[in-house]
Amino acid sequence: MSKKIFRSLILTGFAFAVGFSSVSAQQPSEDVQNKSRNVKVEEKEVYKKWKNNDVAYIITKDEKKAFDALKTDEERENFIEQFWRRRDPNPDTEENEYREEYYERIAYANENFASGIQGWRTDRGRIYIAWGKPDSVESYPSGGQYNRPAWEGGGSTTTYPFEIWFYRHLEGVGDGIEIEFVDPTGTGEYRIARNANEKDAMLNVPGAGMTTAEQLGLETRAERITGINNGNYYGREQDQPFRRMEIISNLQRPPQVKFSDLQGYITDSPVIDNNPLAFDLQVDFFRQSDDSVITTFTIQTENRNLVFKDSGGIPTAQMNIFGRIEAVSGKRSGIFEDSVTTNATTEELADSLDRKSIYQKAYPLTPGMTYKVDVVVRDVVSGNRGLVRKGFTVPKYNTSSLDTSTLILASTLRTTTERDIGASFVIGGAKVIPNLARVFRKGQDVGIYMQVYNAKTDQTTLRPAVDVDYVLYKDGKEVMRQSEDWQGLSDSGQRLTLARLLPTSQMPTGDYKIKIFVRDNVGEKKEIIQESDFTIK
Repeated sequence: MSKKIFRSLILTGFAFAVGFSSVSAQQPSEDVQNKSRNVKVEEKEVYKKWKNNDVAYIITKDEKKAFDALKTDEERENFIEQFWRRRDPNPDTEENEYREEYYERIAYANENFASGIQGWRTDRGRIYIAWGKPDSVESYPSGGQYNRPAWEGGGSTTTYPFEIWFYRHLEGVGDGIEIEFVDPTGTGEYRIARNANEKDAMLNVPGAGMTTAEQLGLETRAERITGINNGNYYGREQDQPFRRMEIISNLQRPPQVKFSDLQGYITDSPVIDNNPLAFDLQVDFFRQSDDSVITTFTIQTENRNLVFKDSGGIPTAQMNIFGRIEAVSGKRSGIFEDSVTTNATTEELADSLDRKSIYQKAYPLTPGMTYKVDVVVRDVVSGNRGLVRKGFTVPKYNTSSLDTSTLILASTLRTTTERDIGASFVIGGAKVIPNLARVFRKGQDVGIYMQVYNAKTDQTTLRPAVDVDYVLYKDGKEVMRQSEDWQGLSDSGQRLTLARLLPTSQMPTGDYKIKIFVRDNVGEKKEIIQESDFTIK
């Protein structure tokens, strides 16, 4: 044994002895046998496979993070059930059409895109599974002679096998999306091309496969490869380097599920946030026909509950809304989801915070049936959410006796114009924006809107045989009384519209109550009273 090796062994043994004696000399502060072990429960292989293989292309980062935080198999099973339910296009059926189609896509990808690796792992497999079947496919399975279109520079060349997939629209990606896949190795593994040159087999062959600009001496091969002189031919916007990178980046993201997180909050838990977003929900009813009642769902929140963020130099607040309507039997009767955006200049921002943002959705529902509505609202900037659950019974209007719709106090009340066609807050021939808080500024008109059904006509005067009195109370005392003269908004047939503006400029501030007395002077001599409180500040 050489001296060098012997010296090394001595040093090694010495180091070990020193380390050992150091450890043995240290006395433990507690008995390790009595110390609890920090054991992490391993996630079962089946759940890892579901997350990393089955839904790898469609699960979002937030969903993956939430799934990783789960502790028990029961929680994971519930998560998986809710995961597919949020993507179910028709929750009223037993089948989940999205899930069935999704696994069919995986099977198709494995059968048609495999190339030494499983089809679902290839680029074509990923796009097909996540985004579905393209609207059209242009395939060149053998490559060969290729005449470039003008936006690729013109001229002829020889290409590797390639395909062009076309999608008319992909949510979150864009319209008229072309995706090019190239197989440069000839193994059948097509890869997403980041530019049109990737399919050019002559790209690195001097003097071969030149573009029109190269033949005319207007561009060199190096300039084409680097993209320096793209202005010499008719390039498309989607072929520009940064746009192409943006499209490819967006394709790698999971497809958007609109407000799916809000739907999940309705299903999973009534507790939304430690800092919930407060909003009001009002349900109103208006007869449409004998078997249908228009039911409006109005949502309103104060702007000071929202967070404004600069957007293009303009402070902007946005809230996402998701609502679900169900009959007591559990059958889903409707879903609405939308966004409400509020803008204000920097100078107007302070005043805007004292205003409100409002949204309305109308659904025809069956008279006499009991429903419930669940509504979740989220502030996009702060992430604060609020949840309101409300049960209601749709009134069953009598077809012969006097009846009325809901009484609405409105911040805006006027006749409709052409611009209002198809817009929200339109009832009959009136634009009615409710004031759910029922708080009006002094000088602001209080809109009073209500419909009267089955009113008879007085044949002597040819006017409705119905007396309508508006009575205003303050502190329990009557301060004003007016009668309807039927000169305002009204409809022909068996429906009358009461639409009146109550000026407040001469009224003292305080709390008020408005009562509307509707009396039938023919037939049953029936009287209906509708009332509502409001405040003037």
